[in-house]
Amino acid sequence: MPAARLLATLAEHEVAERDRRRIERHLLEARLPPGKTIATFAFEAVPMISKAQVLALCSGDGWLETGANLLAFGPPGGGKSHLAAAIGLALVENGWRVLFTRTSDLVQKLQIARRELALEATIAKLDKFHLLILDDLAYVTKDQAETSVLFELISARYERRSLMITANQPFGEWGKVFPDPAMTLAAVDRLVHHATIFEMNVESYRRKTAIQRRTGPGRPQHAQQSPKTSDCRATTIKSPKPACQRQTNPINLPRPRSLSHPDRRASHPDCRATRRPRSRLETTGL
Repeated sequence: MPAARLLATLAEHEVAERDRRRIERHLLEARLPPGKTIATFAFEAVPMISKAQVLALCSGDGWLETGANLLAFGPPGGGKSHLAAAIGLALVENGWRVLFTRTSDLVQKLQIARRELALEATIAKLDKFHLLILDDLAYVTKDQAETSVLFELISARYERRSLMITANQPFGEWGKVFPDPAMTLAAVDRLVHHATIFEMNVESYRRKTAIQRRTGPGRPQHAQQSPKTSDCRATTIKSPKPACQRQTNPINLPRPRSLSHPDRRASHPDCRATRRPRSRLETTGL
């Protein structure tokens, strides 16, 4: 192998190895939940989300450079966190830096930094991440101290670094998060100025999966009912009666006496009747 070709091959190998180590390092610091990828996201369960649009966002070109935001709204279980984590993973693999965190956890860290007079420096450290994913914004406690540090974070990243926020409530109910109406209006205005909004108003995917697991695929999604027992009544089979005890006279008329054969019934083996004893006059022939 010529020396120039050998050096080019070694340089390509070194560049590829550095890229691999950088991606591994960025994945560790991103703190993404495991198993949340674009391939495992059920787009058919959320028909209002365009897969082509999501794949275009995963490249990061155009919107991360300008500090645009992504906002995902919908009820619990609709796949907001899965979608956010999947986009974050694809961006890391494409060379961008991402941080995934619950909003309440980050707010607590910012409050501690404020008490230590290091809030501005802490927010500046977050600038190294091209995308900051704040999961479950609605679960932040409605407290002036908490919401104020959150508002400062949103204001500091406005048109500089991107945010992706998932929330259960639409903008009309964000007054439950920010106690001050003016702060609510200012935060919403900064977030939606350059934003792509996903409205994922679908049934909970976790609930639907649990119902299908319980009832089985292809069956109606409702609780199983216990099978009805058939109305079977037990019948008693009686053994046949002997001929002498069978009912042969349903009208219950008196039986005629047989003078020629008075003891015919006694000849039957199943009968228990005994021969009538003769009177004294009959034995003497009178």
